[in-house]
Amino acid sequence: MKIRIAFAGRTMIAALEDNSSVRDFASMLPLHDLQIDDYAHNEKIAYLPRKLTEAGGGRFSGERPGDVCYYAPWGNLALFYGEYQWSRGLIRLGRIDGSFEPLLARGKFPLQIDIIR
Repeated sequence: MKIRIAFAGRTMIAALEDNSSVRDFASMLPLHDLQIDDYAHNEKIAYLPRKLTEAGGGRFSGERPGDVCYYAPWGNLALFYGEYQWSRGLIRLGRIDGSFEPLLARGKFPLQIDIIR
């Protein structure tokens, strides 16, 4: 499954993994009333309307910029544009296809996420 992530006049496509957390996330789509903002100099975050199931969680490897994750303790999406390491509560939902350059735009923006059919 693929999603379209749009903010600041820019669009990215991400391929999602197949797990329970992703299916729960997909059940919320489309999302058109989110805000995306800078966090920790390596990611953008957006709070979801509700928390996702953590059934798709567990330790993962191969962390890299472009990963789309869910941070269960806070109930937010984390879109990484810099290096990071797995931490407890972080669930990888997918990866951005191609360039993640739009994530480098500084500031807070309205965010839309849609399923690509």
